[in-house]
Amino acid sequence: MKIVILGTAFPLRGGIAHFNALLAEHLSKRHFVETITFKRQYPKFLFPGTSQDEQGGGITATPAPQLIDSINPLNWLSVAAEVRKRKPDLIIFKYWMPFFGPCFGTIAKYAKKGTSMKVVYICDNIIPHERRPGDLAFTKYAFAQADGFIVQSDAVERDLKKYFPMARYRKVAHPVYENFGKAIPKEEAKKALSITSKKTILYFGYVRSYKGLMVLIEAMKELPDVLLLAVGEFYDDESKYRSRVAELDLGDRVRFVSAYVPNEDVGRYFSAADVVVLPYLSATQSGIIQIAYNFDKPVIATNVGGLAEVVIDGKTGYIVPPDDPKALAAAVRRYYDERREKEFSSNVYAEKKKYSWNNFTESIEELAS
Repeated sequence: MKIVILGTAFPLRGGIAHFNALLAEHLSKRHFVETITFKRQYPKFLFPGTSQDEQGGGITATPAPQLIDSINPLNWLSVAAEVRKRKPDLIIFKYWMPFFGPCFGTIAKYAKKGTSMKVVYICDNIIPHERRPGDLAFTKYAFAQADGFIVQSDAVERDLKKYFPMARYRKVAHPVYENFGKAIPKEEAKKALSITSKKTILYFGYVRSYKGLMVLIEAMKELPDVLLLAVGEFYDDESKYRSRVAELDLGDRVRFVSAYVPNEDVGRYFSAADVVVLPYLSATQSGIIQIAYNFDKPVIATNVGGLAEVVIDGKTGYIVPPDDPKALAAAVRRYYDERREKEFSSNVYAEKKKYSWNNFTESIEELAS
């Protein structure tokens, strides 16, 4: 089968680029796969980060052709024509934000017109956490061209069935991110990061209000012997987080690394941590868990979206209520007091085997058949 993946890819950065690179790699074991990415993914005024390009080592040695302009309808037609020239059997889109609905929908419509080409959407969300006018209309436009969908959590499955009850889909777990390498010894990682604390927890990923870092900062009042590594670029007002740390007199017990982390450095932060904490206020799923599992790290997460489907309470981590600093702090204390790291890490090692790329690619093949 000939497959074209359209979406974020190296030399662009971020979790979706990482996902698409791994998807292409694993599909390529049985199929011919090409990837086309954006020359303009977001207008600058809509992008809160510092750069849309990958920093440091790349995901792949060969950058994908940068052809797509997310806000130029004439470009969408030219990209559709380019896809038609390549004559794929299947187009795959990773869908996470309705902003891309008009772009993806138009490319799909004109690329497949009069052909037997199939279109599959891999859905991180149907409707996003931070809703905007037009979200449902844009999503309906994009999905009108779909022949199948991949969902990765109960929450996304419910939304798909609610808004698109006739959709043909497969539910399959989000595979583990294996592109960040293997863990290094904890003490080696801590030394490299100049960490002297005996207890270290990790928050990792972009900082947005719905991801609940402020709740975790509040929880740190109850954890006087714990260091919080808060690692990720701020898509929210950074000053309010730093101000709250100062108000709570947390001193150097909260260390901010407020920048996008290059791929080759990611493993160092996960290797240095005892446990990864996801204090989300809302979610459908999170690729951060799959990064943590790659490094055999237990996770403490809130009971929102599909997080409790992946973090098994009392086995691979703990699940706590959202927006509850005391419950979050209690789970961290329990983790240390009961010395669960070794047991939970072993359970993660066993559990992550079901999050295989083979299962994921087989589901795509079924939808394309």
